[in-house]
Amino acid sequence: MRRGRLVLQIATAVAAVSLLFGSATTAAPKAHAGTDPFFNYTGSVPLSKIAPGTVLATRTLPYHMVGIPTPVNAVQILYRTFDAQQRPTVNVTSVLQPPTGVDPKRAVAYQSFYDSLNPDDSPSRSIAGGGVSLGGAVNDAETNMIAPMLAQGYSVIIADTEGRTADFAAGPEYGMATLDSIRAATGAKGATGLNPDTRIAMYGYSGGAIATNWAAAMAPSYAPDVNRHLIGAAEGGLLVNPVRNLRYVNGSFGWAGVAAMAIIGIGRSYNVDFSPYMNGFGAKLVNQLHSASIANVLFQYPGLTWDQMVKPQYADPRNVPPFVQAAPKIDLGLAPTPTVPMYIAQGANGILEGTDGSKPTIGRGDGVMIAADVRSLARQYCSTGNSHIMHQQYDLFSHVPTMMAWATQMLGWVNDRFAGAPAPSNCGGIAPGNPLNPPM
Repeated sequence: MRRGRLVLQIATAVAAVSLLFGSATTAAPKAHAGTDPFFNYTGSVPLSKIAPGTVLATRTLPYHMVGIPTPVNAVQILYRTFDAQQRPTVNVTSVLQPPTGVDPKRAVAYQSFYDSLNPDDSPSRSIAGGGVSLGGAVNDAETNMIAPMLAQGYSVIIADTEGRTADFAAGPEYGMATLDSIRAATGAKGATGLNPDTRIAMYGYSGGAIATNWAAAMAPSYAPDVNRHLIGAAEGGLLVNPVRNLRYVNGSFGWAGVAAMAIIGIGRSYNVDFSPYMNGFGAKLVNQLHSASIANVLFQYPGLTWDQMVKPQYADPRNVPPFVQAAPKIDLGLAPTPTVPMYIAQGANGILEGTDGSKPTIGRGDGVMIAADVRSLARQYCSTGNSHIMHQQYDLFSHVPTMMAWATQMLGWVNDRFAGAPAPSNCGGIAPGNPLNPPM
């Protein structure tokens, strides 16, 4: 209890110092997708000839909150990775350095829930002091997830998980961007103070949970070098089956607008043209939300349904061939089983955020994510070789309150992994959920 109070006091002090003395810190270059040259690769070697995770450029600047520089240093790294279609590309990650000094033996990778279709809303641009926007404000709100880690001496790695074009909901791209950012952060030749032997724990909520889980699932095959040094992954509010989630939020009060964002994100990520299936209203909405963030849709499209956006013959998403083809690519139930210990939390009282909890074949959720899908995923991991799964369901909480409950438990869980404590498991006590196969 005393340690918890001390951590809270230090975190509060860091935030207070940032606000009081931030204006005295050297100003950082402004970060905009179209104007900041740091975000562009100009080297002569083709990206196809460069290994994923390779550092292409670095810079050190102050960590910004709401556009104000703070005393916390951020090392930003341009690195090589892949997009959702496995094409070589570049991305940016930021490594926040604790005020007490870098411990080369340990770091955490925080996956943001910035959930946006606009690259300017990415964490790297907010951290670098880019223009303050409604979408970018999500990054500032996440300080409460980051400050306690810095206060305890962890370096915090924060990748732009959606890539350089903001490929919203493209889980595999999130995973590769995360794993390659860890490669870059630990291989930056002294710029970050970390090294390839640094132990890493990953954590993230909601959109950040998508990145965390996909990174954990892909690590054994895509980045075994990273997987060897991962000590755990903590997540909450997780998207598992995208088709079922679309049905769950359909017509809801708070989260219905996310469906339109998903159409745009999937189309952008996998080069799918949904326009032949949209009606006039749907086409107009998709165009309107082309660069929207979660802040632009949450509780702003109450009652919106899929069939309001599409032509009558496509009222069932399963009648849209490109969606049916793309959905399995972002379905975690079809992805490999992670090998690292995991803490998975999920709310189940979505009616608090305006989502009906009585939909047949779906069951309860937190308003946007489905509790029975998450239980099934955890059970699948337990049955396929990972016995270090800790699942927790909050039956009284919706999506946002669950985040706060998860964050409290997550901090202790991460600390225990670094301390070498045995990873807890409740594999034998997780209730059955929805079928994960077939994915529709």
